[in-house]
Amino acid sequence: MDGIALAAGALYVIVLLRAGGTFAVGWLAGAGVRRGRFVKLTSSEKFRRAERAIQRWGAPVVAVSFLTVGFQTAVNFLAGSMRMPLSRYLPALFVGGAAWALIYATAGLGVLEVLGRLFAERTVFGVSAVAVLLLAVCAVVVHRRRRAAPSSDDTVSDGTAADAS
Repeated sequence: MDGIALAAGALYVIVLLRAGGTFAVGWLAGAGVRRGRFVKLTSSEKFRRAERAIQRWGAPVVAVSFLTVGFQTAVNFLAGSMRMPLSRYLPALFVGGAAWALIYATAGLGVLEVLGRLFAERTVFGVSAVAVLLLAVCAVVVHRRRRAAPSSDDTVSDGTAADAS
C-alpha cells in the first residue's frame, strides 16, 4: 500500500506541474493565442470542442478532463488563454489531478505489473497481448482516417464521366 501512496503522490505532483504549466502557458499567450503561429493549433476540432465546453461548464470541465486522454491538455490551455480565474481553476485542478493520480497509481500501475509478470512468466502471452493491442490501435487509426477522408460520393461531379458512355 505504501508503494501506491508514493506513486499517487508523485503522479499528483507531476500532474499539478504539467497541467498548471499548460494553464500558465495559455494564460501568458492570452489574446495572441488565436493569431500568429498558434492559429493552426487553436483551430483544430479538439480545441474548439474544449473551448465550447469551458465556456459552458467552466471549472467542472477542467476537473473531468483529467479522466480523458488528450482532451485535458486542450482544456487546461484554453482555460488559461480564456483567463479562467484562479479561484475557479485551482480547485478543479486539485480535484481532477487527484482523480488522475489515483487512477494511474492503482489501475495504471496494476496493468504494468500484470504485463511485467506476463512477460516474465509467459513471454509468448505477453508478446501476443502487445501485438493484439498494437493491431487494435492500428485498426482504430485506419478506421478514423477512412471516415475522415471524403468519399467519392461526397465530391461534386460535373457529369462528364457519366455522359461519356
